[in-house]
Amino acid sequence: MRLVGTGAERACAQPERLGAGARARVGLVTNQTGVLPDLTPTLDGLRSAGVHVTALFGPEHGVRGTAQAGFSEASSVDPESGLPFFDTYRRTGSALDELIGQADVDVLVYDIQDIGCRCYTYVWTMADLMAAAARTGRAFTVLDRPNPISGLAVAGPPLDPAYSSFVGRAEIPLRHGLTVGELARWLARHLDLDLDLRVVPLVGWRRADWYDRIGLPWVPPSVNMPTLDTALVYSGTVLFEGTNLSEGRGTTRPFELIGAPYVDRRWAAALRRVDLPGVAFRDAWFTPAWGPHAGTPQRGVQVHITDRLTVLPVRTALVMLRLLRELYPDDFAWRPPERDGRRFVDLLWGSDRLRRTVDAGADPLDLLAAQPTDVTWAGDALLYD
Repeated sequence: MRLVGTGAERACAQPERLGAGARARVGLVTNQTGVLPDLTPTLDGLRSAGVHVTALFGPEHGVRGTAQAGFSEASSVDPESGLPFFDTYRRTGSALDELIGQADVDVLVYDIQDIGCRCYTYVWTMADLMAAAARTGRAFTVLDRPNPISGLAVAGPPLDPAYSSFVGRAEIPLRHGLTVGELARWLARHLDLDLDLRVVPLVGWRRADWYDRIGLPWVPPSVNMPTLDTALVYSGTVLFEGTNLSEGRGTTRPFELIGAPYVDRRWAAALRRVDLPGVAFRDAWFTPAWGPHAGTPQRGVQVHITDRLTVLPVRTALVMLRLLRELYPDDFAWRPPERDGRRFVDLLWGSDRLRRTVDAGADPLDLLAAQPTDVTWAGDALLYD
């Protein structure tokens, strides 16, 4: 096992890397994942290093990670640090500009662990705050963290701009293969931001590294992301959030347990007959505590990772969807349209092509034929070999 140094660790040892002067007022964008290798909060490390942190900003799930999906912790005073806390979730444009003005900070410092999937909202909190920092003349610094599911594999389509939302604002693949620092560099150019952007890079991280091989503790990035396996399957099974199935929220294996009251043993049996690398399926019963069918026992499958080097999460999820449509044509359905009339599965996939393909009875795997397979799509945003 090799030890990797995070951007947070380096910033606490060398605070001048933040690009903030000794008297600069720093707003720290963070949550429970913002810790040093010994699990000391980054906030405490920065303050011990003499950094003048004057405000906290939190994403979806909140700065302490207590809120469920689609919720956050309301702006208040953080009881642990005594600092004012500002809730950024679902705030954009002038609302974010106003929030930064209320916080009265000179530089925003971002330290949150991503999981490597376009649908995970933390990176879009970062993108929105980068844009707000550019508009309001603040500097922005990213304390880089590893892509936990490695930085080699890329899968799924780039987002169609017509389907921009808080689960995807820019044309990146579903499984993007970047660290959050690399993504910030790419977004700054792609969004043409006039921004004083700095990235405090990792030390010792290689693109082939998985999170459990780099000597860093795993802190669940959100309430339904308990393990590294969860993060790996999420880039495919997140698509079930756009259906009438449960994605296992509130169980011990969210995004690995997928099911509905109408599913029977045929789904698991059919999946076991398909040659999908790196994965096995178990016929499973479970009772979700959150989301669709909460509190109702239902049947489905558990997705077991047998070889993470060969598993293809996006491809696996597309096969699961195809078989569901074939086996349960009168029961399977997409989640109802959002308030703006768009389907959530379209926002997750990045266009309406997946939904239309499945509804037509065609093979959704054809949608992957021309998609990127490595990180060369990101060009000179890459920081690591």
